[in-house]
Amino acid sequence: MKIKTRLFSELTQPEIKFQLEKNPLVLFPTGSVEQHSAHLPAITDSIAATTVCELVAAEMDGLVLPAPAVGVTPMHMPYEATVTLTPTTFQRVVIEICESVAQHGAKNLMIVNWHEGNIASLSIAAEELHRRVGYRVIVVQACYVAEELWGDNCGGLTHAGEIEALAVMATRPDLVHLDRITGGSDKRQGQHMDKLRRTRSFQPVLTDIRNIAPSGWYGNPEPATEKRGQGMMKEIAEYIACEATELFDQLKTVLR
Repeated sequence: MKIKTRLFSELTQPEIKFQLEKNPLVLFPTGSVEQHSAHLPAITDSIAATTVCELVAAEMDGLVLPAPAVGVTPMHMPYEATVTLTPTTFQRVVIEICESVAQHGAKNLMIVNWHEGNIASLSIAAEELHRRVGYRVIVVQACYVAEELWGDNCGGLTHAGEIEALAVMATRPDLVHLDRITGGSDKRQGQHMDKLRRTRSFQPVLTDIRNIAPSGWYGNPEPATEKRGQGMMKEIAEYIACEATELFDQLKTVLR
């Protein structure tokens, strides 16, 4: 039997049973629904996470679980187009969906995240899924992988900047409106504040995106094209698939 899609929700019961018996790997995309100014859709982060998941699933022969687009993003609530969950609700949603599939035979779980506001909650959820359900779990911060691989060419990882425009353009160019770009904040301030909150040693708590970018976004999405977006996402997925394959192999030796 050969499946035609990697999306769990688009397959039939026999196809899912066959695939989980063949390879018990499932991927769970997490992003957000939040403002990305006038040129990118509110669902930008979730589109990015899902695209990466589908590409990685094809590389690693896994299934992409049905995941809600909404994440933990109170920082963006001052702007319309933002919908947020509380950390507790978000954790329960992740845990209960992934736990359901474990009952059907899934053993390896890769959570692919493209939203920094989800990181703390995902750490807690992943720990619980491992301890309670027995999953071998890898959490991948795909947005940081994008920054590592493409940051130098795209002015870093900026909110609604080039990397995020490319991530949407790869599969949904119809949702990107570069002709509507207006009012981006000063890049130096945005990069300075983002650098502060992304360090390993010290993380200041910021409650409003305007503390980082008064306009709600910064960066330069203008160079983004559909072809470059597809190239970026392909490179990100290939990198993640390679690293994750090695990590799961290592986990198998220590987690029975």
